[in-house]
Amino acid sequence: MTEPHTPLRLPAPSDKSDVTQVGIGSTVKLDNLGPMVVNSDGTLSRVANWANMTEKEKETTLRVLSARNKIRLENEEKKLHEQESSN
Repeated sequence: MTEPHTPLRLPAPSDKSDVTQVGIGSTVKLDNLGPMVVNSDGTLSRVANWANMTEKEKETTLRVLSARNKIRLENEEKKLHEQESSN
């Protein structure tokens, strides 16, 4: 027979001052997280090391991602139209 265990608790929130407070109905810019990446399966992600990139690397990444995202979004739109027409 196993004994029931107590679930682990989450740590208390920190008192860091760099935490952004967001009010209800307000907006937050996420530019510092970098550009959105459209993955080949249609999901979205971000560039993990965006904050560590040089300005030249960021420019190159934006150029490549813009072109790739455009193609992937077009492919997702085609898939959606094909699904709609087959129903």
